[in-house]
Amino acid sequence: MSNLAKRTIFGAVYVLIMLGGILIHPFAFAVVFAVILFFTQFEFYAVVEQAGHKPSKWVGTISGVLFFLLSFFLSIGLLPKAFGFTFLAIIVFMFIFELFSSRQNTLENSGLSVLGFIYIAGPFSLMNFVAHASINGQSNRFYPWVLAGILFILWVNDSFAYLIGSAFGKHKMCQKISPKKSWEGLIGGAVFATIMGIINALLFQEISMTSWIIIALLTVAFGTLGDLFQSKIKREIGVKDSGNILPGHGGFLDRLDSLLFAIPIIFIWLIFSGNL
Repeated sequence: MSNLAKRTIFGAVYVLIMLGGILIHPFAFAVVFAVILFFTQFEFYAVVEQAGHKPSKWVGTISGVLFFLLSFFLSIGLLPKAFGFTFLAIIVFMFIFELFSSRQNTLENSGLSVLGFIYIAGPFSLMNFVAHASINGQSNRFYPWVLAGILFILWVNDSFAYLIGSAFGKHKMCQKISPKKSWEGLIGGAVFATIMGIINALLFQEISMTSWIIIALLTVAFGTLGDLFQSKIKREIGVKDSGNILPGHGGFLDRLDSLLFAIPIIFIWLIFSGNL
């Protein structure tokens, strides 16, 4: 099977899993995204280990999944908002775990363990609240189309940035970090992502046209930064992909690095715009 065929088949499976998890049922969303979070955070720690570091990958990953599930129950109103502060308690616990570990380099190991928790589990947990946006004055209502719309924008941006950059890209953005990225690709992706934002506004009218366009622009800007951040980490460590669970695409972290930077900023915008 050719690499293009692998990318196409496993890319389609990946999209179906993501959309199925979002659209079928709230508890399907919790299960599917908890599993994806597990693999994504574990991949991050595995990449870090290749650089010679020793984060507490099992403690960090399990803590991330538990906080995601706790956030899910917070978002549907089954737990009081005060439980959100367990985020801080988990971080303290991770430091305490490292305190009693027999390994050396306590500061480095605990810092990287916490970084993986914040970098991966944090944005995943915020997705719960994005999927339960306040629509028409109703809070704690599962409305998956906001999160689905963000993914549509992200995928359109990635696809057209690649296509336009490959065809017309002459001015490189960050030659040392990601040699293939160009300003032409960025602009082309942003144009089509904005068009996708407008389409979202027509399809999912609970959020205004202005908000969807702003969400599209935030997704492009911070999604690109998230991609570059992960590219820089992999380049410094000397690895091509963060994993191999998705043949032709690498790992989940390779597919979600843009979303990890975009979701927190979009979450803040949804609060300011009155949708959370």
